[in-house]
Amino acid sequence: MSTDILVVGGGGREHTLAWRLARSPSAGRVFVAPGNGGVDADPRLERLDVRDVDIDGILHAAVDLQVGLVVVGPEAPLAEGLADRLAGVGIPCFGPTSAGARLEASKHFAKGFMDRHGIPTARWAAFSALEPALAWLDAVDFPVVVKASGLAAGKGVLIPDGPEETRAALRRVLVDRDFGDAGDEVVLEERLTGPEVSVLAFTDGQRYAMMPPAQDHKRALEGDLGPNTGGMGAYAPAPVATPALLRQIEAEVIAPTLRGLAAEGAPYRGVLYAGVMLTPDGPRVLEFNCRFGDPETQALVPLLDGDLAEIMLACATGALDPARVTWREGSAATVVLASQGYPGPYRKGFPITGVNQADALDGVEVFQAGTRFEGGQLVTSGGRVLAVTGRGATLREALQRAYAGARCIDFEGRTFRRDIGWRALTQEP
Repeated sequence: MSTDILVVGGGGREHTLAWRLARSPSAGRVFVAPGNGGVDADPRLERLDVRDVDIDGILHAAVDLQVGLVVVGPEAPLAEGLADRLAGVGIPCFGPTSAGARLEASKHFAKGFMDRHGIPTARWAAFSALEPALAWLDAVDFPVVVKASGLAAGKGVLIPDGPEETRAALRRVLVDRDFGDAGDEVVLEERLTGPEVSVLAFTDGQRYAMMPPAQDHKRALEGDLGPNTGGMGAYAPAPVATPALLRQIEAEVIAPTLRGLAAEGAPYRGVLYAGVMLTPDGPRVLEFNCRFGDPETQALVPLLDGDLAEIMLACATGALDPARVTWREGSAATVVLASQGYPGPYRKGFPITGVNQADALDGVEVFQAGTRFEGGQLVTSGGRVLAVTGRGATLREALQRAYAGARCIDFEGRTFRRDIGWRALTQEP
């Protein structure tokens, strides 16, 4: 029996999930709210004009359409309790309750949780006023990262150099309110060193299935320079996370986190995502996310060798069989095509050409994010416009295919990084 599914969100992550769900043997109709131009262009998908933060609207749509599963892409609806509301009307949700989503919604909560459950992380302190934070800074002898504690769309982390920049970063969060309500509290955290890896797992609250480790590129410019963005590209599996290291992260991070949430009365269903730094002293958790990453999703989902709808429904209903979550051999890499000026101000409405040509290439898929149709023409409507994913036997081949697809596509001001995967390529033969 097939399951009708509602995917919540309008970015590249949600287009990728909907694309794969529509190809799942156990899926029926697949709706996306609010979706984007890529959803409109796919006859297997149906776009709903409901914003992802409209909790009442999503709830009513799910009930009216009689869907059997809601898949939540972004973090904000989860933090606002969408899963809780859906449970109240008997609709399974792939995504945690608001209690579980606190792992992402409050960095202060997440750090305290890690301390309570012995999960390795950096030294830290949290403050809601400037003067106590400055006093703490004067008392420590290590460099720090400044983080807005609340949800800031992936942009609330400041990495200052030196004491003066650190004080200025603190003022940006607590005084200037650069991140709005997300900066009601600030977390000051020891600045760690080492490569980062994204470790994700499907979970039904008790059982879990690990995904291949991924790495993304947050900085806007080649060489990992420039301002932080939502992500300019990603690849999986990341060779820096060896099988032995991944088993260590599973044992020290993923398993105790799920046990700890259950013990605190917040059993967690959906995707648990740990951002981990591989320090000289071992893995340390930088942050948790309560959903798939973007653009990691665009690299991970094409590697899945199972029925995504079946897996997600099993997670949502407490019936996950980890043995049914299998992965393809090889690698996948995704390159984000962005609007000129991103992550700062940018213009919208430029016609996009070449998407169909890129999609037609062997081993290439184009996932849409900041797009819409205007008078029958696909145009830009966001900072991150498209993600071009290549899959191949090796990371080098996957990247070659992704970049071949990227070169097919054009729009005014198109910009993308040309060095995605550069660290990992040095580890390939």
